[in-house]
Amino acid sequence: MRIDPQARRIRRHLIEAIMALAGGKALLVHHVERGWASVTFAGTRHTMRLAFAGDEAVAAGERFIALLPEHEFAVPSRLVADASVVAAKHGLLPEPRLTVEIELLLLDDD
Repeated sequence: MRIDPQARRIRRHLIEAIMALAGGKALLVHHVERGWASVTFAGTRHTMRLAFAGDEAVAAGERFIALLPEHEFAVPSRLVADASVVAAKHGLLPEPRLTVEIELLLLDDD
């Protein structure tokens, strides 16, 4: 199966923007992209899971959770219509950790 080069570029920009918002402290452990459409719009829905490990990373993850819903993303030829945290799970052993699952809706803007 061949992936469209534009879709690959958009996905890369989105992941880079997410990782920058996470302060470079997250590990992307899961990413699923699905087509999405309504009567008037088309786009993609992205579900991602990020892992933050260690005190500093967990603090960055908590900032990420607070900032994500209102963040203005710059993704070429796409509008991020919705960005939300759907789950967050803290753990303490063997070190502090935070796992965050997010969903983003990208609308075609071309």
